[in-house]
Amino acid sequence: MRLISINHYDQNTMQLAKPVYDSRRRILLAEGTTIHPKYLERLRAIHISHLIVEDKESEGITLEEMLDMPTWLNIMSIVKQCFDAIRLQQPIPLRSVLQCIGQLLGELRTRPILLPIPSTVIGQEMRIYAHAVNVCLMSLQVGKHLGYTELQLRDLALGCILHDIGKAAELDDPAKHPEKGFEIMRSVWEISIVSAHVAFQHHETIDGRGYPRGIQGDQVHRYAQICALCNLYDHLITDEGVQPHEAIEVIMGQNGMTYSEAIVHAFLKAIPPYPPGTKIQLSDGQDAIVTRIRTPLQRPDIRYLESLEELSLSEHPTVMIVSAK
Repeated sequence: MRLISINHYDQNTMQLAKPVYDSRRRILLAEGTTIHPKYLERLRAIHISHLIVEDKESEGITLEEMLDMPTWLNIMSIVKQCFDAIRLQQPIPLRSVLQCIGQLLGELRTRPILLPIPSTVIGQEMRIYAHAVNVCLMSLQVGKHLGYTELQLRDLALGCILHDIGKAAELDDPAKHPEKGFEIMRSVWEISIVSAHVAFQHHETIDGRGYPRGIQGDQVHRYAQICALCNLYDHLITDEGVQPHEAIEVIMGQNGMTYSEAIVHAFLKAIPPYPPGTKIQLSDGQDAIVTRIRTPLQRPDIRYLESLEELSLSEHPTVMIVSAK
């Protein structure tokens, strides 16, 4: 299986490998379905832009590195409950949030690599909640590479999963959502001050050009920098349609200027530039598809599309990835 743009779907050669859900988490199209062009247009109408499919080229690719969809959807629904609670001026369901974080930490302990599900596979209305889950998941992996303790990871995760909670309040200026998020989280005594500062500072940068306060250097908490970095990456992938390896290039260009070198380096160790299912061109002139992620992440296992020969790039240093499609 592999992730594709909806514009690349071919009903003659592809079928769904994962269900398609609407904004209420209802199954619109089941696994194994071949999508009629009329239904493709309906999916585009609700801003679903990516599908997870099976085809001959992706045969044998399992995407086992990806978080399973039921877990992703469940955690997303808890984040939505938090936003709904703020809109209704009710307490956020913190116990449920902490249970979700515990579930993600459990996944992190058992898997060396854990990819988020792109939020573009679900309807537009749920995307802000999917974004929160994905930022949290990626941030945990960065924190893991920085050697954070279980308690540190929990505080990081809580700040990241609620980093946009200020957007649930009615604001005259959307740019005030970090301050509002901080205010909301500080009103809950069980939430630590460092978690609240993730919401407050996730648009700050170490060069002082961020907001709302324009703080710089060590004034920007490391947790907030991690959240900011993962926030940027997810926005590049989701909103601008940038491919993972290109988004990582953008982040590398901000190393030591917008974000600290240690956090950028940890991110590069945590997030693969070529997820399984990515079509690539190699330096030997042949086209291939990524089948599995290995360490280092930049050197995955691949399969040539023409000969079907499989190769571990980590064991063949002279074969280079030239481009991704």
